Amino acid sequence: MNQLNSYKECFKRGLLQKVQPSKEKAIDSIQKAEQWIKESQMTLNAGAYDSCIASSYLAIFHSARAILFRDGVREKSHYCIARYLEKYVEDGSLEEEWVTLLDRMREIRHMDQYTLHYHATEEEASSFLKSATNFVTRMTQLLG
Repeated sequence: MNQLNSYKECFKRGLLQKVQPSKEKAIDSIQKAEQWIKESQMTLNAGAYDSCIASSYLAIFHSARAILFRDGVREKSHYCIARYLEKYVEDGSLEEEWVTLLDRMREIRHMDQYTLHYHATEEEASSFLKSATNFVTRMTQLLG
C-alpha cells in the first residue's frame, strides 16, 4: 500500500468514505477503546502477551476510529486511518508521534496476527499497553 501516501488518495481509492458525522459513534468508539485497555491489562496480568498486543492494538484502532466517526468518515483500511490522522498533524492539532505510533503498532499487530514466528515478550506487551493507554488519552483529547 505504499502508493497510498495520503488520506486524499485513500478517499480516491474508496478506502475512506464520507458518511454522516456521528458524535454518538465517536463516544461509543472511545468507550470500546477503554474496554480494550482493561482487557489488555487483564491479559498482561495473566501472562498472555500476544493477546495483550492484540487488545492494545484494538484500543488504539477504536480510539483513532472515533475521530473518523466524529468527522463523518468510514474506513475500509487500517492503514488509511493513520493517513487520515495526518490531516490533524498538518493543521497542528495533533503531534506526528501519534501517527507514527499507530503505524508502528499496526505493523506489529499485523506481524503477530499473520506470521507464525512472532511471540511478544512481557516487556513488549507492557510497553504496548502503556502506549495504547496514552494513545487513547490523546485521541480523547483530540475529540474535545
